[in-house]
Amino acid sequence: MSIRYEFTKDCFIGVEAIDQEHERLFEMINQGMELVSQDENVALCVAKELIMQLRQYANTHFAHEEAYMEQIQDAELERQKKEHAEFREYMNQQDVSKLTEENVKGMLTELFAYLAKWLYRHILGSDMMIGQHKIIEEAKEKEDVFAFTDKFKTGIELVDEEHRKLFEIIKETNDLIDQQLLHDKYDAIVHIIEELKEYTRLHFSDEEAYMKEIGYAGLEAQQAAHIAFVDKLNQINLDEVDENQQDYLYELIDYLLSWLSTHILKMDKKIPVQ
Repeated sequence: MSIRYEFTKDCFIGVEAIDQEHERLFEMINQGMELVSQDENVALCVAKELIMQLRQYANTHFAHEEAYMEQIQDAELERQKKEHAEFREYMNQQDVSKLTEENVKGMLTELFAYLAKWLYRHILGSDMMIGQHKIIEEAKEKEDVFAFTDKFKTGIELVDEEHRKLFEIIKETNDLIDQQLLHDKYDAIVHIIEELKEYTRLHFSDEEAYMKEIGYAGLEAQQAAHIAFVDKLNQINLDEVDENQQDYLYELIDYLLSWLSTHILKMDKKIPVQ
């Protein structure tokens, strides 16, 4: 029996064309896994064709996704382009000429596992935010977007308190922008980033422990989203922070607030209270 990578409800971002293409990518991966499981001597021509189709379809999807983001002037477009480029680079490194009857099964299994893992993280960590920046910007005109209001409450006391703390850390970052007399904010930025990393790891650990305890079916999707967010925090380039502090702060706040708000409303609110 072959492994199947499920395209769950948590993976829907609400843009029909993009959701359909994501679902198709998962279908192609699962077709490949089925092929691998059925025959020890996977036909090389079929395997090579499947890899080429995945590469082509992923490129087509990325083009559509980037065009849509450009159309709505999404602030995440440049970040998305970088992630897409990394995926393309990985796929281009897959040399189908090296596939043989002896190694094809192992190489395909490894490839499809990587693709599924990358897609989960990318969808839950990046694509879920498509269009969310505009919503945040519109909300700023009506409310305090740094306030942990009732709409974010899950009813799980520990989770809600830790979410409140994360909002407070993001607000601290925003307050740095308003400190006009503090010209060099590098040390303060580094401190907040480290605090955010440490507290985020603590929160995700606590939240996942709770979900395991109650046997929550959405745990795997949550873990993928958490890993994607932590990866982004770890990718923060402190050299870029020092070179362009003010702009970097604005970009960082926008991302953190959008991701946290979206993640809570779309995923954490589904966790049952027990």
